[in-house]
Amino acid sequence: MKVEIWSDIICPFCYIGKRNIETVLSQFPEAKSIEIEWKSFQLDPTFPQIATDNHEEYLAKRKGFPVEQVKVMLQNVTNTAKQAGLDFHLEQSVIVNSYNAHRLIQFAKTKGLGDEAEERFFKAYFTEGKDMANLEILTALGKEIGLDEEELQVAFTDNQYAEKVNQDIDEARAIGVTGVPFFVFDRKYAISGAQPPQAFLQALEKSFGEWQQQNPKAKLEVSNGESCDVDGNCE
Repeated sequence: MKVEIWSDIICPFCYIGKRNIETVLSQFPEAKSIEIEWKSFQLDPTFPQIATDNHEEYLAKRKGFPVEQVKVMLQNVTNTAKQAGLDFHLEQSVIVNSYNAHRLIQFAKTKGLGDEAEERFFKAYFTEGKDMANLEILTALGKEIGLDEEELQVAFTDNQYAEKVNQDIDEARAIGVTGVPFFVFDRKYAISGAQPPQAFLQALEKSFGEWQQQNPKAKLEVSNGESCDVDGNCE
């Protein structure tokens, strides 16, 4: 059963939501039957390609929030992240455009490394304060998760990966996504936001139960003969 997650790697609650659903999946008996697909989303496509402000400066200067209010807001987010086992350093996180990062994630998905890319990019941004619009940094992070340095450059030059990003964003609009994270279970149920693990468990149990009824495991009558097993025994 597929669970689709619309996410932006510069969204703190997307990282928190990722960890919360992972907590549920680690205890879910049928976790091997769940396929996670990451979908691209941009909170603000107008964010700059070159970093100028960190989170505190952006909220204070661009949004007009009082500095003390911003500090409290960011500390609350940091505390929420800590409850999910994450170490945020929002004072280091710089506001940049995430489009190139999404292109690389789309490429990583073709190599079966979409989840690894999401995880590494989230950590790089929220814990390590890396500039996630910088192509050299993105390339280095791609290499860390096992992508070939020369091959992954197509993520930034081949329009098919940009088109995949755009398709995800268009699809989000079509189904009414206005904020992330946004989780869709088997195209039947959805959860908006980084809700507690219990909320994910309820949605997962309900959607998987229905999916399982529609996709029952095959029960075969087997006539046994001479064969070899996976342990190398032949008899």
